[in-house]
Amino acid sequence: MTLVSRIDTITDVIGRIAAWAVFALVVVMAGNVLARYAFSTGTVWAQELEWHLMAPIALIGSAYALRHGEHVRVDVLYAGFSPRGKAIADLIAAILCLLVCLIVVHLSLPYVAQSFANNEGSANPGGIPFRWALKALIPIGFALVALQSVAEVLRAVARLRAVARLRAVARLRAAARLR
Repeated sequence: MTLVSRIDTITDVIGRIAAWAVFALVVVMAGNVLARYAFSTGTVWAQELEWHLMAPIALIGSAYALRHGEHVRVDVLYAGFSPRGKAIADLIAAILCLLVCLIVVHLSLPYVAQSFANNEGSANPGGIPFRWALKALIPIGFALVALQSVAEVLRAVARLRAVARLRAVARLRAAARLR
């Protein structure tokens, strides 16, 4: 198993966990709506749980989206690129993504550490404690995107090498025809 396939496997497993968070979010939101409109009641913790579930969906699910090519890309331009141009664009994008993710991880660690040291919880009475656990998803999510970006860099480099090999073979065939 190659490094790229190992990273892809990790990302797929984590993506499935994020998918279960989507299911949980739907159940919690439906319960909140039912409680609010059918029983004229609701709780702070249930409302906070909605965005506590949204964080792993966005932060952990981002690596999964990148893995499966569901990230934002200007396809109008990209579609017109040659295979080599697409590989170069993917390589540049993956390197930039990796750099941004590493910066966010670096900057978010003190933020999470401070939250953990203060045992930060909800400011609302009846809210969810352990807000630091939610904040910890910031460096974790960006580290996962960084890891997937490494796989995307390796994949783009492999595509560039394959294009170069095809060009070399085409040049050899053309030279053989001229003889």
